[in-house]
Amino acid sequence: MRRFAQIIDELGLVDIPLQGGSFTWSGGLNNQTRARLDRFLETPCWLDQFSRVLLRRLPRPTSDHYPILLEGGGVRRVASGRPSYRLATKLKGMKHQLKTWNKEVFGRLEKNKADALQQVESWDSVEEERSLTEVELNQKKEAKENYAKWVSMEEVHWRQLSRELWLREGDRNTGFFHRMANAHRRINAMSKIMINGVRLTEDQDMREGIANAYQQLLSESPGWKADIGGLLLNQISPSEADGIEVPFSETEIFTALMGMNGDKAPGPDGFTIAFWQNSWETVKEDLLGLFKEFHDQNSFIKSLNHTFLVLIPKKGGGVEDLGDYRPISLLGGLYKLLAKVLANRLKKVIGKVISPDQNAFVKGRQILDGSLIANEVIDSWQKRGEKGIVCKLDIEKAYDSINWQFLLKVMQKMGFGSKWIGWMWNCISTVKYSVLVNGVPAGFFSSTKGLRQGDPLSPYLFIMGMEVLSVLITRAAEGGFIKGCRIWRGREQAVKVTHLLFADDTIVFCEAKKEALLHLGWVLFWVGQLPTVYLGLPLGAPNRAASVWDGVEERMRRRLALWKRQYLSKGGRLTLIKSTLSSIPVYQMSVFRMPKSVARRIEKLQRDFLWGGANGGSKSHLVKWEAVCADKEKGGLGLRKITLLNKALLGKWIWRFACAKEEFWKKVLEAKYGKEEFGWRTRKANGAFGVGVWKEILKESTWCWENMGFKVGKGNRIRFWTDLWCGNNVLSQGFPNLFSMAAHRNVTVEECWDQNTGQGGWILGLLRDLNDWEVGLVGNILAVLRDYSVTVEDYSVCWKKGEDGLFKVKYAYNVLANSQGLDFPHSNVWVGKVPTKIAFFAWEATWGKVLTLDRLQRRG
Repeated sequence: MRRFAQIIDELGLVDIPLQGGSFTWSGGLNNQTRARLDRFLETPCWLDQFSRVLLRRLPRPTSDHYPILLEGGGVRRVASGRPSYRLATKLKGMKHQLKTWNKEVFGRLEKNKADALQQVESWDSVEEERSLTEVELNQKKEAKENYAKWVSMEEVHWRQLSRELWLREGDRNTGFFHRMANAHRRINAMSKIMINGVRLTEDQDMREGIANAYQQLLSESPGWKADIGGLLLNQISPSEADGIEVPFSETEIFTALMGMNGDKAPGPDGFTIAFWQNSWETVKEDLLGLFKEFHDQNSFIKSLNHTFLVLIPKKGGGVEDLGDYRPISLLGGLYKLLAKVLANRLKKVIGKVISPDQNAFVKGRQILDGSLIANEVIDSWQKRGEKGIVCKLDIEKAYDSINWQFLLKVMQKMGFGSKWIGWMWNCISTVKYSVLVNGVPAGFFSSTKGLRQGDPLSPYLFIMGMEVLSVLITRAAEGGFIKGCRIWRGREQAVKVTHLLFADDTIVFCEAKKEALLHLGWVLFWVGQLPTVYLGLPLGAPNRAASVWDGVEERMRRRLALWKRQYLSKGGRLTLIKSTLSSIPVYQMSVFRMPKSVARRIEKLQRDFLWGGANGGSKSHLVKWEAVCADKEKGGLGLRKITLLNKALLGKWIWRFACAKEEFWKKVLEAKYGKEEFGWRTRKANGAFGVGVWKEILKESTWCWENMGFKVGKGNRIRFWTDLWCGNNVLSQGFPNLFSMAAHRNVTVEECWDQNTGQGGWILGLLRDLNDWEVGLVGNILAVLRDYSVTVEDYSVCWKKGEDGLFKVKYAYNVLANSQGLDFPHSNVWVGKVPTKIAFFAWEATWGKVLTLDRLQRRG
């Protein structure tokens, strides 16, 4: 066979894969000897002339050989033209074939499943009468595999329609997926719509009215436009501008593609990202050609930028006005990949041009930063007895209102090159829209303004536009028109906070004077009372009030009302708790401490849902919650205790403060609370608890710093004796006698390092000479210090309990949980391909908690 394979290789022939089996002949005792003796060999040129070539194995009624059939379509016609046109043409042809295949195969899922089951039952009936032959056993096995295939396809089909992407197929939750798909249809179905005061009820009228309304909304009206020529914006360097215009590499495209969510709804082309991910080796050359064309010519065929607008109700129940719908863009897969690659380049430099007041879409900044700063500002005003005004700016239809020419001028002033600006212009100006109304496309129109929600580029382009607003407010503050809030402590340098942004969510702080409002009169705003909400988090509320968590509980109850327990297996419920229910309170717990009473109520919701208690009723909780929340290796299900997770999330701020350099939120905290000598922590927060959150966060300092250490670097901000920088203990605890003799107990690592002794050495700086019995102590400490030295690298903190030295919430949670557990055979329970519902039953059985008849009788 080696010689045969060598000849095939030398002649350049292609051996087409065999469909329907791996061999074509079987013989010997009980047909145990199998081989592929029959095959077709083709030249690449021949294959290029024909499309859809397929080699199938046919049934063998009598012979020991399987017949094989070579099937092929018509003569292949290779598309010509630019790469993007050729790719679009191929997709168009393939889409037609996929529609036919979908209709013939998936369109008959129920029938195919029923036929497959009937075949399995038929073999079962035969086996009851007599023993099956080897051939018949193989045929029965194939029938069972065929039935399993159709069952799996049915579950995947309904899961995709349901859009419940948190739950993977495999647990036979088809009934749940089916009901969720129907629920989404009911919620999104439109029977009537109000447009500019006119109610429309007929399908055709609604389609035309909605399409015309969005065409008008996305059309720029002529008139005066503000000139930003006099504004000074932050700029990227020429080398950075050139760096984002280099040719696209295969690795860059592949990394972006594999980092995308393949399950998202497709655009007008009908191809999900999962299609491109799974077909990479086949389509790679076509994709590389598309990107090369875009780089060289600054354009691609416009049909790739066709977009569906889907209208999603902003709130449930009785939605009627068009303004109550949120338009979401469904983009074609190819454009989305192109935009993702460009967005990955843009986010590398976006931090250079965006002011620290903006906390959205910039690496190292978080939405939580704005909430923390805003609450600390209000806390400072209240504790000083000062009056202030908090203005929340509501920018109506923010994405839809962006002027393209304005955006191009902003990028030009920020230092972006002409090629990059040309790329952006081509991405935003070649869009053609159709609006999906009850699943039917309406209209086909272009736009002259606006950005699409769903486009990977849009968030970054939008905050570049919002940077102009931020600069205008800053200039108003510098001119004395807006005072803002000054934060300071003692003689520390004050920090002024005038405004904060997270994308289009803008909040402005100013003095409680009429003049301040007049100076802000050119901006639409509304003034409310405290407490209120900013970025979805409480603003100005007492941080220990249980009432601020009412919204979290309500969201969890709404989810539970939608997801009916009876349609989900226990494995599905477990997945839901981990992926969705547990994540609902995480955002608010990342800044605020949850009261214990609230935590108990939320955990009760999770317990009741896991064990299947229906509304108003209850079911047995077979395993205690403490055991359920242990790791799987310790006999649990891997769920998390709310209070411990809350502590871990708050502890992340302690880590972030130590790691942060010039971040705006850190400057605010340092100005308000002061900082310790080397700036690793703030000073202790004194006074009563107000609406500020930092004092509560500081409660997590002790356990955090017990698990944090230092990477030496220069060593000028690390104390030699009392900071943890070498070994597992601070040197003052490991060598108390030497520490008592130290001339300077707060000396830094840098000050103890002698650069004048060859490669450097350590100077302990003791008050007196050592006695004979103390010499060994010096030898011991020098042995500990042997592997450490001062370098020119920067110093940093490290997390001792993690794999990579970085803080992660799961590492911190494990430190806090510190569960001892028991020796549980988890590897025999949680097996890779076993459905979660089966593994869950095995877990119950291993605990000895399965409700067998005798246990039910004992329970009454």
